[in-house]
Amino acid sequence: MGKSTRTYEERILEKDSRIEKLAQELKHLEAQRKQLQKRQKEEERKIRTHRLIEIGAAVESVLGRCIELEEIPKLIAFLNKQEMNGKFFSKAMQKSPDTDIIREEVGESGVS
Repeated sequence: MGKSTRTYEERILEKDSRIEKLAQELKHLEAQRKQLQKRQKEEERKIRTHRLIEIGAAVESVLGRCIELEEIPKLIAFLNKQEMNGKFFSKAMQKSPDTDIIREEVGESGVS
């Protein structure tokens, strides 16, 4: 086993070059990670928006008319009152065989 023919300076330059390549790769991977996080948030936002639109459509279908923006506080107050009076809204929204049958009769089971 002989000594290395490369000088310390050459080996240091080689390591510096390797560090630079890894730093560039790290930047690239961080950019990809940020892009994936952005896409995930966008997907979650779209799913939430879709769900909120469906909820609004369900409320309007029960009312038989469009709900106005100034009526939203009334709706919130009504739901809060139902909760304070015995958690009627929470109970109605829990999954159970009884409520699932009611939803199927109303035709809400096919809503996605």
